[in-house]
Amino acid sequence: MSIHLELAAMIDAEFPDQLAGPLEPRQDALVVGLHNGVRLTIHYAGQDAYSLRWQFEGGEAGIDTAPLHRGLTTFPHHYHAPDGQVLADPLTSPERAPQDNLRCLLQALARNPRLDTPARE
Repeated sequence: MSIHLELAAMIDAEFPDQLAGPLEPRQDALVVGLHNGVRLTIHYAGQDAYSLRWQFEGGEAGIDTAPLHRGLTTFPHHYHAPDGQVLADPLTSPERAPQDNLRCLLQALARNPRLDTPARE
């Protein structure tokens, strides 16, 4: 089974009240709309290879594992803040299951799409 199909089943089961409509499966991704206006695009190539990008009123942000920012304590995963900064990832970890990472992210996005919390160090 595709990881995106597994993630879709988890989201449908655990977050039905936060969904703005049906999930949108793509060839290599899953798109999720939340009631607060967030539109999240989920790309998982493997447990430790992912890109989670979202748009919301007034901005865009994302978390991914591209091994580009070696100076961050969470290397290779990192957070692209709405203001353009690249920071330590405050929510996910490649060591955790994709479902756990996504569950944590969806809960945070429902509260605050900007993730205006200090980055985890």
